[in-house]
Amino acid sequence: MPQPVLIVQHLEPEGPALIATALAERGRAVDVVRVDEGAPLPADLAGHGGLVVMGGPMSAASDDGFPSRMAEVALISDALQRGRPMLGVCLGAQLLAVAAGASIRSGGEPEIGWGTVQVSTGAGGDALFHGLGRELWVLHWHGETFDLPAGAVHLASSAAYPNQAFRMGASAWGVQFHPEVDEAAVSRFVASFGHEAADPAAITRDAPSRLSASAAERMRIFDRFAGLIV
Repeated sequence: MPQPVLIVQHLEPEGPALIATALAERGRAVDVVRVDEGAPLPADLAGHGGLVVMGGPMSAASDDGFPSRMAEVALISDALQRGRPMLGVCLGAQLLAVAAGASIRSGGEPEIGWGTVQVSTGAGGDALFHGLGRELWVLHWHGETFDLPAGAVHLASSAAYPNQAFRMGASAWGVQFHPEVDEAAVSRFVASFGHEAADPAAITRDAPSRLSASAAERMRIFDRFAGLIV
């Protein structure tokens, strides 16, 4: 029986959503650790079959307001060393970049709201991204970015943020955007962070059409990830 997947959650609105759905459909148990509520992280992944690190408003470059940052970086490093499947979303992707030796920096103008990412040609042989369409509709909500770590495989980009998805090694992925959201999650984002958006009402209004546009591709990514947990 597969070991449970450790999910690190930083804030109530940014839960695993469709990632948890895909894991449940594959019969994979989850162990959600709410670090914002003071729940302790394990020292390593010896008791877990995989790792998911969710998003959050803090910076992957600073411990300020982020007391669990270095413990999370250590867990990601452990996943890389053990070859355990790992998925980082937004902040989680930035923490993966840090664990792999990259620096975090401002991306300039924040990228917030619905937009597309272009799947790169390097994704053709990737375990999660192969066979997807060339363009995916996703929810963006970020203002920091990073250069690709040494040895990373580039998987997706947008015009404003070139490094939208990448893979380290054989089984660790970072996605800067939010492919995990469903309509309920979008509503939580807007309720909590809508003041950061130019037109929060448009994000809510356009959610059904934008989510359906790439629904099959997003769930394919998560199903493939869930299938790697052994």
